[in-house]
Amino acid sequence: MLKTVTKAGAVLAVLSALACGGKREAGRTTIAVIPKGTSHVFWQSIHAGAARAASELNVEIVWRGPLREDDRDSQVSEVEGFVSRGVSGIVLAPLDESALAVPVASAVQRGIPVVIIDSGLKGEGYVSFVATDNRKGGRLAGEQLARLLGGKGKVVLLRYTEGSDSTNNREEGFLEAMKGAPGIQVLSSNQYGGADVESAYKKSEALLSNYKQPDGRLALDGIFCPNESTSFAMLRVLQDNGWAGKVRFVGFDSSENLAQGLRDGLVDALILQDPVRMGYLGVKTMVDHLQGRPVEKRIDTGVHVVTRENMSQPEMKELLQPDLSKWLKP
Repeated sequence: MLKTVTKAGAVLAVLSALACGGKREAGRTTIAVIPKGTSHVFWQSIHAGAARAASELNVEIVWRGPLREDDRDSQVSEVEGFVSRGVSGIVLAPLDESALAVPVASAVQRGIPVVIIDSGLKGEGYVSFVATDNRKGGRLAGEQLARLLGGKGKVVLLRYTEGSDSTNNREEGFLEAMKGAPGIQVLSSNQYGGADVESAYKKSEALLSNYKQPDGRLALDGIFCPNESTSFAMLRVLQDNGWAGKVRFVGFDSSENLAQGLRDGLVDALILQDPVRMGYLGVKTMVDHLQGRPVEKRIDTGVHVVTRENMSQPEMKELLQPDLSKWLKP
């Protein structure tokens, strides 16, 4: 039976624990899983993987995180609340590599181990870092875009948000690949889309307007965006202005809309992580540690290039549109 605590139940449990002085819960293994956000498909996939691990390993997970991926204070409060509760361990995707360092250090000092997933954290006190090789993912994106352009052209990068270690590594990996393609000129690489689709849409529109020609066409050949929200926002801007399919576009992560864009030829490639596996291994690594088994300090969960040509392959289909319903009940 799946042992996932609802948000309301988690609140009651935290209050109960605080009333008892925040002592460690006895007789069961309870692992807090704290994502950067809860609205994007990527995090729902992380949740599904964590829930699967909880079911298979007979532990309890509590899934809670901020709604917005720029709400640092909320995520810090979540960590502090679970430390006060005295959970067995915390699996955390830090939305800021610096802001979460102190609360994580405090958790470790209180005897609560922490496994970091998705995005890096400053310091070494955590048990393990379970994530994509994001710099490699960015390089793959750049190499794919360079191939699509035949090694020449003008491109832009729309970054995600400052302080995010995972996307920063993707962005830097992309720029490294561009340096290896001397015929390609990067016109812009210092603009940030922000933490949600609405913000990223406005920033995408503003960025592309700089390259709009009198005849309405773009004086651009290629675009790269480093995560789900920036990729979807950019796709919408391209569609709304009649530019979709007329400029090469490589995105990162997947959703139903991005998968459809790939299918329709409006997105040329998506760089995909394996968030279900990441969530699963985050919880499994914590359980292994709690049970005294050795764990690796760094676990790479893989990265893949998906195109219209290979998207029908079983492995790629599962990464593009995983079936989460088995583990995430309505």
